[in-house]
Amino acid sequence: MGLEQDISLEAHGLSCIRDDRILFSELEFDLRPHQVLVIEGRNGSGKTSLLRILCGIRMQDEGTIHWCGDPIDKLGGQYFRHLAYIGHMDGVKRDLTAMENLAIAKALGTANDIGPEEALEQVGLGGFEDVFAQSLSAGQRRRIALARLLVTRHRLWIVDEPFTALDKDGVDIFKTMIEKHTASGGMVAFTSHQDVVFEGPELQYIHLST
Repeated sequence: MGLEQDISLEAHGLSCIRDDRILFSELEFDLRPHQVLVIEGRNGSGKTSLLRILCGIRMQDEGTIHWCGDPIDKLGGQYFRHLAYIGHMDGVKRDLTAMENLAIAKALGTANDIGPEEALEQVGLGGFEDVFAQSLSAGQRRRIALARLLVTRHRLWIVDEPFTALDKDGVDIFKTMIEKHTASGGMVAFTSHQDVVFEGPELQYIHLST
């Protein structure tokens, strides 16, 4: 990785078409360390599609996406090792315990210094280490999903509706996670229907409308 000022996720002229309908077109942004990109818009406006394009899961219809100056479709694994993606669904294995879910995430990703037990404590699930995920509420499973960001080390977090199913304490916990991540040079892009106030990171907003 180069100097911090050279690190960026840039989109130029992005367009997305679904079912012969233009969701968005000519989209431009430049996300850098210490910054948060908030993507807003009503249901069906293309928020999730945009995140999937930024993750390289689906292709844009027009435009380019560059990571540190190089097209992400050319970088492949060199891009993905810097990226953590949490989708709208929590992706938690319900037949595993909270601890086991995070242990697997840590083993499969780029491991951070934070262990599963400490991560669960930070997201408010201390004492739930050995509880099977199927016995937890939707909000608690969402906390496990977000805790995956703590046990792995990635520069760029891309999260679809992170506040879904979270109570006020859960929202505050994830806000703090974002503030700490960006303070250390991280970058975050997420979709949301909620107005959230942050302390510290520079915010950019994209509002999608169709």
